[in-house]
Amino acid sequence: MRAALLALAAALLSGCAADKPKPKPLEPLTPKIAGRLVWQAGIGRVEFPLVPAVRDGLVVVASTWGDVQAYKADTGELWWRWPVGAELSAGVGHDGRFTAVVTRDNEVVTLDRGREVWRARVPASVVTPPLVAGERVFVLGVDRAVHAFDAVDGRRLWVLQRPSDPLTLAQPSVVGAFRNTLLVAQGPRLAGVDPLRGTLQWETAIATPRGSNEVERLADLVGPMVRVGDRVCMRAFQNAVGCADAARGATLWSRNTGGTTALAGDAERVFGADASDRVTAWRAATGDVLWTNEKFLNRGFSGGVSIGPVVVFGDREGFVHFLAADTGEPQLRLPTDGQPIIGTPVVAGQTLVVTTAGGSLFAFRPN
Repeated sequence: MRAALLALAAALLSGCAADKPKPKPLEPLTPKIAGRLVWQAGIGRVEFPLVPAVRDGLVVVASTWGDVQAYKADTGELWWRWPVGAELSAGVGHDGRFTAVVTRDNEVVTLDRGREVWRARVPASVVTPPLVAGERVFVLGVDRAVHAFDAVDGRRLWVLQRPSDPLTLAQPSVVGAFRNTLLVAQGPRLAGVDPLRGTLQWETAIATPRGSNEVERLADLVGPMVRVGDRVCMRAFQNAVGCADAARGATLWSRNTGGTTALAGDAERVFGADASDRVTAWRAATGDVLWTNEKFLNRGFSGGVSIGPVVVFGDREGFVHFLAADTGEPQLRLPTDGQPIIGTPVVAGQTLVVTTAGGSLFAFRPN
């Protein structure tokens, strides 16, 4: 039944996407800041919402066909490559040494410095990138079960399986670290888990599901989350955005709003695009609305990322948009290959990296 409901939800959501109105034409833009392409690479077709992993000057990515690659963030030099030999559903987790991805056959594949060391199977499909931290690999399935493996030898250390709803969301969710606590999504709730034992330490709701049917009430947390100090912020699918104090395990604020993509944020603000691609900035401390921008309606925005004084989103036509963090006004627009920007852009030092569905990495350096 779970598989059938997942398929039903996917069909309904894709149908809604197909019925969206045409994207708003882009207005002429005189750049307010400078930016340039510093390198580009082809990684192969990407059919899942890839979020590149960034650590120690490397950008680690993977294609649908299982080609895992690491590039030097500043130059684009290929550092290592490993063919997994199977199609992937999720990736990439990386801690500087170990790299983890998950295949469509539910196999967790872990590499040590770019060479495969073990594989282990989980019972449910995985769409959320694994977290690699503390010589452990943490995997969140679409059934909301959390699996912990020893990164060195692949031993299964523990499994956290809690009662789940009959319908869950097949979209990347939240798995992250805060000090000595593992943060994982459990539907619309954020849970703090002991990473050594797999025991629940605390749980707090980011959203209250609402709607007239199971699909409308889907409110699973969408990753990656935004963390600044003790504060972590994230979206609850089509329901809300909110922030929590991870030190206390308590929700700070939650605001009802639609949307399906990951948030961006800095010390003062949280940014996100709703289901119509209206971009909003909220005050990070209180959730008060600071500004909105309706110049990009229906352009299919990706998740966002903050970099200095701007917040960055990609769209389905392959444009990368730089908006002023304090006002929302467009500052710069850069093209890629005309394919949709997928997943969420990432920042490595002063380099911004975006991925397109056509399988290209574009690294920009804004000034």
